[in-house]
Amino acid sequence: MKVVYSLHHRLHHPEREVEGGRLQEPFEHPGRAEIIRSTLAADDRFDFIAPDEFGTTPIEAVHDPALIAFLERAWTDHQRLHGPVHDVVPDVFAHPSLRDGMHDRGEPTAHDAQLGYWCFETTTPVTRGTYEAARSSVNVALTAADVVLQGDSSVYGLCRPPGHHATRRSYGGYCFFNNAAIAADSLQARTGSKVAVLDVDYHHGNGTQQIFYERGDVFVASLHADPAFAYPYFTGNSDERGAADGTGANVNFPMPKGTGDDQFVAVLADACDAIRSAGAETLVVSLGLDTYFDDPISDFTLTPDGFQRCGSMVAQLGLPTVVLQEGGYATEALGTNAQRWLLGLRQEVV
Repeated sequence: MKVVYSLHHRLHHPEREVEGGRLQEPFEHPGRAEIIRSTLAADDRFDFIAPDEFGTTPIEAVHDPALIAFLERAWTDHQRLHGPVHDVVPDVFAHPSLRDGMHDRGEPTAHDAQLGYWCFETTTPVTRGTYEAARSSVNVALTAADVVLQGDSSVYGLCRPPGHHATRRSYGGYCFFNNAAIAADSLQARTGSKVAVLDVDYHHGNGTQQIFYERGDVFVASLHADPAFAYPYFTGNSDERGAADGTGANVNFPMPKGTGDDQFVAVLADACDAIRSAGAETLVVSLGLDTYFDDPISDFTLTPDGFQRCGSMVAQLGLPTVVLQEGGYATEALGTNAQRWLLGLRQEVV
């Protein structure tokens, strides 16, 4: 199985994040991708390849070009105004209630205001190399899409930073560009057929949902913790079914605290049935491994055996499958968990 990987992910290396009122070391750090790389590299069933360069055009098909331009200049502008600063985060956010009853004035001109205009939370600092790393992560995803278009049945893109929380016009949740959405949009545009995105991260992929919510050519199915108690809180409910041309093309499966292997696999079977019914011809998987029982910021209880069962169930769809890495923060176990999920997808034994 081909694995698309780039060293450029290391350029995004925040030192601190603010979560739960605490200033702390980030849960999302370069070591996550490196432990996965190391584990898969030691298994001769995986073959590493480097990503190609695709430019910004595929990103602009999914994200507001002004967001791309802002992220390219954000760190440098901040250093000019406030430097030296390693991690760049907003001081104020453009909450919609600030302008209730008033027209949208669009992107502000002041840099500090732009930070709060484009970012929606405090755990996603911009560092010196963030833009290059995020661009590289997109290239990983698009190269993986190319691999399945060239005939491979499945491929794994070791994306970092992750992407599924990034909406068309905002970044946050450790995500800058929505790798899965960009790959799915590219696959749909190039094949003219329906694409499905299956998101199995503990946290709802609010960005992927928002990007495709009014589109019927990309079907989105998400298994995640109930937003009644889990980040990102404001999306991921079962009654969010899409709108306009996308009505019925979005399906959410929120699940309770403590969800384990058997319950997760049973719900995954329902999600796979929905993908079959939608008539998808290609699949993009947003692979979150933060459903693991020992993940530090989640409360599901999946095991390595459960991950392999999940991969095996997805294999039964029989679709060309692009798997892209999202969350997972139990760093020491992350490589094994990714390996087991992917071996399940390939119907291989441990």
